[in-house]
Amino acid sequence: MTRFPATYPEAAARFLELATEGGFETRTHLHPTSRGPDGGELAVHIVVPTGAQPDRVLALVSGTHGVEGFAGSAIQCGVLSGELEVDLHGTSLVMIHALNPHGMAHERRVNEDNVDLNRNFLDHSNAPDRPDYALLHGMLVPDDLDGPARQAADEALLEVAAEHGPRFLQAAVTGGQWAHPDGLFYGGTRPCWSNQVLREVVRRHLNGVERVAYIDLHTGLGRRGAAEPIFRGGLDAGAVERARAWYGDELTLSEDGTSSSTPITGNTASAVAHELDRGVELTAITLEFGTVRSLDALQALRADNWVHNRPATCEERERARALMRAAFHPDDPAWEEAVMTGAQQYLARAAHGIRS
Repeated sequence: MTRFPATYPEAAARFLELATEGGFETRTHLHPTSRGPDGGELAVHIVVPTGAQPDRVLALVSGTHGVEGFAGSAIQCGVLSGELEVDLHGTSLVMIHALNPHGMAHERRVNEDNVDLNRNFLDHSNAPDRPDYALLHGMLVPDDLDGPARQAADEALLEVAAEHGPRFLQAAVTGGQWAHPDGLFYGGTRPCWSNQVLREVVRRHLNGVERVAYIDLHTGLGRRGAAEPIFRGGLDAGAVERARAWYGDELTLSEDGTSSSTPITGNTASAVAHELDRGVELTAITLEFGTVRSLDALQALRADNWVHNRPATCEERERARALMRAAFHPDDPAWEEAVMTGAQQYLARAAHGIRS
């Protein structure tokens, strides 16, 4: 089984090595400002089609949420190496590796400006008002990591969940917000660098084709090791039913409550849909792999946010990093094997669907 990378440099080097060995053409977008923990360069690496303009493209994205990119990188490398058997006959491959390289290198879900990239793809001049999040903000980012302020915040969040239900709390916290730069799930005030890179890739390598199967690879939600295909797009009226025909009854929708994810605003698939020329058929999903309980993932995000917004000790930083690893790229061979098994299943369905 493909070994999951432990660091961003390892992941990037392996991806480029396999792409070269497979005869794929690559492009590199160097991050203009951010560096890795070791001072090294950060980049988004792209596998692009060669030869004549393809009719069909399978597009795979890893690392939208930085730290979640280790599993996504392993899946992409599994496709490049042939370990994952995906019939690409008549279909070209586009891969975007580590769309948020800062988050991946620093083992964070956000980018260098605390921006959740999957909430950044929208018209920022008309960003939604999120009063529910505003009420929770102080509870999510209390003044201390372990002391009385944190205890009071935890109790207040539990009261909200008890009164309104856990689904309300999840939607309020994770749907996206654009008013609190130090908060969770912050979408920023303008398109960030990774946003611009994705849009450029779509314009250069996905426009002009007939059909696009788009899969954004994520971890953190759902039953541990389980793969969940979550519908994310296609602007035509038949997009949902087409996705269900491809991925089966396992396909979920955030909007009807069947998904482990509540509805989100500003995700990558929405940008792809609006950047594509009219007439290009898009079938887009998030492929999510479960890790820990949602509450545990939230606690990891709160700890990560706290140590990056306040003076923190080395011990506090390492504790937050350990929580993030456990929540989004656990060192667990059984989990890794389950991820690759789920990826094999759904990537094969995507390749079959786009040919049908």
